[in-house]
Amino acid sequence: MKTIKFSISIKQVILILSILFLVVSVSCAKKTVFNNSPITPAARGEVSVKKDKNKNYNIELQISYLAEPERLNPPRMTYVVWMLTEDDNPINLGQIISTSKLHVKFETVSSSKPKLIFVTAEDDPSVLYPGNMRILETDKF
Repeated sequence: MKTIKFSISIKQVILILSILFLVVSVSCAKKTVFNNSPITPAARGEVSVKKDKNKNYNIELQISYLAEPERLNPPRMTYVVWMLTEDDNPINLGQIISTSKLHVKFETVSSSKPKLIFVTAEDDPSVLYPGNMRILETDKF
């Protein structure tokens, strides 16, 4: 019977472990797309929610083709990202500030698990409750 010798360097081990870590960490993220909006029909986007080692939730939105809020009917001042928690409480996650008119990226961390993520058009970014102009919304996670 032949014996096969197998040698592997430390660099190769580190590379393999890094790739495995990346695959596992990416696969643990929950991704969902926003539903189409009748208010801004060109807007498209997705939400990624990932639980970190501290049991917080990293929330990342990427949206494309979102119209400027002042071009809506009626016009608004800004867009606000909201999260609906497991007990149906809406939480203002923050204002979308765009450096590019075609692509928006929004990131935040929450200690509460999101049940639903949505975006509203508002006149004040610090509102405590969402207005009635929902621009984008996910299905429930």
